[in-house]
Amino acid sequence: MSRRELLADACIAAAVFALSLALLAAGDARDPDARQLDGLGVALASLASLPLVARRRAPLAVFAFTAAASAALNGFGYPPGPPLGPTVALYFLALSPASTRFGLRLTAVTVAGFFVAHLAARGIALSEFPLVPLLFGALVWGGAWVLGDRIRQRRARMVELEERALRAEREAERERRLAAAEERTRIARDLHDSVGHAINVILVQAGAARLLQERDPTGTRAALETIEEVARETVAEIDQLVRVLRDDSSAEGGEVEPPPGLAALAALVERHRASGLAVVVRVDGPRRQHAPGVDRAAYRILQEALTNAARHGGGSAEVDVTFDPDALELVVSNPTALDALRREGHGIVGMRERTALLGGDLDAGASDGCFSVRVRLPYRVGRRQ
Repeated sequence: MSRRELLADACIAAAVFALSLALLAAGDARDPDARQLDGLGVALASLASLPLVARRRAPLAVFAFTAAASAALNGFGYPPGPPLGPTVALYFLALSPASTRFGLRLTAVTVAGFFVAHLAARGIALSEFPLVPLLFGALVWGGAWVLGDRIRQRRARMVELEERALRAEREAERERRLAAAEERTRIARDLHDSVGHAINVILVQAGAARLLQERDPTGTRAALETIEEVARETVAEIDQLVRVLRDDSSAEGGEVEPPPGLAALAALVERHRASGLAVVVRVDGPRRQHAPGVDRAAYRILQEALTNAARHGGGSAEVDVTFDPDALELVVSNPTALDALRREGHGIVGMRERTALLGGDLDAGASDGCFSVRVRLPYRVGRRQ
């Protein structure tokens, strides 16, 4: 308990004590038959009010102590008046958390017991049934309890709302961090696919330019133009990915051109054909509407599969794109040595990750001199449980 709280409670106790003495003194003038205020009355009034200093630590004990002293004032025949000390203590008892009340049953029994003790003491002093004190005491104590309990409930609701807001803020921050981590993972996969594809094309075209530089100047020039074009496009794409990683919203309006999708498949195939890979593409079924993530993943998977075919294959590849009623199916196959790609590299791992994120299936492996990648992507994006 802080000094400020202790000082506030001391001021409350002193104010209640002073007001109790004033009411007892005024009662002497109203009821000459009542016992005059004396040292015992002052002592009982202090016991009925000053313990409020400890109301934060032991609210139930403070109420019991002040109520007992107030009942003693009634029993000794001092002028009747509102039991200020016990009423204030009862209000603070209702205001305190339930954990400091030693159980609601004990609290109810204690309050009811001291209420009956007050009535009995007043009845003994008046030698009659205390009907007026009964009604007045029920109204005062009941009102103090209801008021304190309502304020306690309101404070508890405010604390709960604050905790919910903090939890929501933490959840939002957690989701933001997860989204950022997933986005960075996606960017890393895109970077790997894009750079791997570009390096493979540049490698093939550079080799062709070296071999044809004397015999076929036109072919050499075409190969160098292809290298230039692929390098320029790759540098631009890497620049976009790096700007996303930097999270620089001020760069060119904060918008980054979306990655290519299946609409860019023809350009991808032509680029590989220009590099010397014989690619055959077959599309089956009417094109269906699917999520942008599926479109981008399909393009990246085809890009990586064709890059692997050009790097490890026998110079040709077949691509089958099938639009099934509920999923997009991709098959890329190319001739290869039986022991080629026996271990999955980063490219195939990346394809598996893309497929798993979209709730799809991927099967990749070599058989009978042919390496195949088979992918099934549902149109509706959904993570596996």
